[in-house]
Amino acid sequence: MQSPKPYQPSHKIRVVTAASLFDGHDAAINVMRRIIQATGCEVIHLGHNRSVADVVNCAVQEDAQAIAMTSYQGGHVEYFKYMHDLLQNAGAGHIKIFGGGGGTILPTEIEELHEYGISRIYSPDDGRAMGLQGMINDLIQHSDSDTPDVFGSSLAERVAQKDHLAIAQAITFAERGEHDRIAFADSAKRSPVLGITGTGGAGKSSLTDELVRRFLVDQPNKTIAVVSVDPSKRKTGGALLGDRIRMNAVSNHRVYMRSFATREANVAVNPHVRDAIRILSYAGYDLIIVETAGIGQSDSQIADIADASMYVMTPEYGAASQLEKIDMIDYADIIALNKFDKRGALDALRDVRKQYQRSRQLFDKKPDDMPVYGTIASQFNDPGANTLYRAAIDLIVHRCGLDWTSNYHVTDEMSEKIYVIPPDRTRYLAEIVDENKRYDAFVDKQSRIARQVWQVKGAINTLQESLSRSEP
Repeated sequence: MQSPKPYQPSHKIRVVTAASLFDGHDAAINVMRRIIQATGCEVIHLGHNRSVADVVNCAVQEDAQAIAMTSYQGGHVEYFKYMHDLLQNAGAGHIKIFGGGGGTILPTEIEELHEYGISRIYSPDDGRAMGLQGMINDLIQHSDSDTPDVFGSSLAERVAQKDHLAIAQAITFAERGEHDRIAFADSAKRSPVLGITGTGGAGKSSLTDELVRRFLVDQPNKTIAVVSVDPSKRKTGGALLGDRIRMNAVSNHRVYMRSFATREANVAVNPHVRDAIRILSYAGYDLIIVETAGIGQSDSQIADIADASMYVMTPEYGAASQLEKIDMIDYADIIALNKFDKRGALDALRDVRKQYQRSRQLFDKKPDDMPVYGTIASQFNDPGANTLYRAAIDLIVHRCGLDWTSNYHVTDEMSEKIYVIPPDRTRYLAEIVDENKRYDAFVDKQSRIARQVWQVKGAINTLQESLSRSEP
């Protein structure tokens, strides 16, 4: 069968993809979401083992047109029906649900789900008849429309109430250029904005998640919004908006998160981020974090948007002279040297602090006093991340004249990898297995030798008995 050509959507389509709860089979959804992205869609990917609430909350906050799921765990009927019900309860029944699960979803169950309101469950027969691209074309074609205006004249009122769907739709209106629908936000008092940028793979999303988690603990009566930007593909126009995979702390009623695609090449910020900041300020969020796309050395756009900016990098930047090419070191208020467990991290910390000092002519201060912090975002309660959070909050409070009080405890400890199994014992279990295998081989060898000796002894005894019988 010849694969059909990719469908060309006429609208900007946003699709949430994930594998269902208790399902570790993510190979299929990874294949499908790559094809969806290559067909020109913006894919908000959640990864595997995702609950219905996770998926629905994401789809509502992202104002998505569709949800695409795989489910191989056997509970697909209840899972998809519950998803349909939660979308209806959230006023987002317009979001279409697509799914698949190979042979685990029976034809009778597919018919039942279709009758319940699920847009389409693809079967193995569909795959054989349509092919992968054909199924994706069908999904996108049925989702190729703008999301409907759910709130009408009450949009401003619902945004002020922090209704996530209303906020999401207001931001979508901004992206469509319908600025008359969000004119209400022009008079909003701007909320404090912390901008986070850095190179791709530096750990911006993980570090942002750690900052959000600490904010929720430190400020129990305040709310926070996260605006995350990822690059669009120049060739297809699609984008992978995958920051939510790392964002565990955003599953909280005090947090709103919206993912953006740049929709342009070689830029780090979507042009409508400023509109999103105005809308989120109107909604009354106490702090807004804007995380940009990681595009390399020229990431200083964030400094024009944020009240305070943070640059995230790793110790693996190459030669020390490369630091002089990083524009953001000249603009960032705070620098996080993430993945501090990498080799050469201490030398990198010293070099970055010196470059920060040189770029600002702060020769009257010690390099150790520069706001450059080593962090390990992947490590729970990392002391470096604690210090970074406190420094960021103190800076925001100072810059914006806030009356916040932070009681988050920090120490003078430096980030250091804490191992469940010490490095010199990482092969501990493997060593036990190897030793057992060596012992088994030794026993087998000795058994063969003993068997051969016993056979030789038996032969000798047989010969001796034969000779004794033959003697007169």
